[in-house]
Amino acid sequence: QLQASGGGLVQEGGSLRLSCAASGFSSDRYPIAWFRRAPGKEREGVSCISSSDGSTWTADSVKGRFTISRDVAKNTMYLQMNSLKPEDTAVYYCATDRRSAYGCFVPWGDDSYWGQGTQVTVSS
Repeated sequence: QLQASGGGLVQEGGSLRLSCAASGFSSDRYPIAWFRRAPGKEREGVSCISSSDGSTWTADSVKGRFTISRDVAKNTMYLQMNSLKPEDTAVYYCATDRRSAYGCFVPWGDDSYWGQGTQVTVSS
C-alpha cells in the first residue's frame, strides 16, 4: 500500500515536500515514481527512482526544481518541489510496480500499484 501526503496550497515560487509511505513491502525493491494529473489533462510522469542502482528520471518540465529521494529505513519516498509554478497545480500520485527489471521505464498503468492522490495547488 502507498500513502501519499504533503500536498496543499502554496504561492508561486514556494515549496512543498510530498511523501509517499509504503507499507506491506520494501519499496526499495521496486521502482517508485510520482505522477500528476492536472484538470483536463492526461496523467504525466514527474519523477522516478529505480530499485537497482537508485538512478532517477525527472521530467523536463520540472527538472532543476523537483528532486526525488528515498529513505529506505522509513520505507518512504519524497518529492521536494521548489520554485513552484501555477502549471504545477495537479493531483500528485505515487506508484510502484513489481516489474523491477524495467527500472523507471516500466509500462506504468493498471498493473502498477497506485497510492491515493494528494492535491497541489499553486496560486499566482
